[in-house]
Amino acid sequence: MRNNAFHSYLDHEVLTAPPLQLVQLLYRGALDSISSARRYLKLGDIRARSRAVTKALLLVAELMRSLNREEGGEVSRNLARLYGYISKLLLKANAEQIDPPLAEAEQLLGSLAEAWEKVAQVVAPPEIDAPEFASQEIDSGDEYEPVSCSF
Repeated sequence: MRNNAFHSYLDHEVLTAPPLQLVQLLYRGALDSISSARRYLKLGDIRARSRAVTKALLLVAELMRSLNREEGGEVSRNLARLYGYISKLLLKANAEQIDPPLAEAEQLLGSLAEAWEKVAQVVAPPEIDAPEFASQEIDSGDEYEPVSCSF
């Protein structure tokens, strides 16, 4: 049940997220997968390492597919090249069962994730003020009955 609740929450988060947040979720997932792959590599768990690397590859591929090549210009082209390089690092790490390419891929994606976090802070929507009625005082003549949350 606990696993289903997590997946329901994750599904809701993905389905309701704005595009910028989706990019951040992809980065977080890729970084988590690479971290897992590094841990499984140290433990010698080949199957788990391979699954984690494959998941990271799929997430990086999704980042590449999400690029707007028509409007993105040079930034989009550079990100596409970088994602391609990260994919090669992940493939090399998986094939040769070595950590340095995983570490480099993690460092590169981490730097990009930080940049996207800064972008999100700049373009974040302004705080929404409380509704107008929330600041109005209740007329003492109105019936007001407190609601209890106890069962």
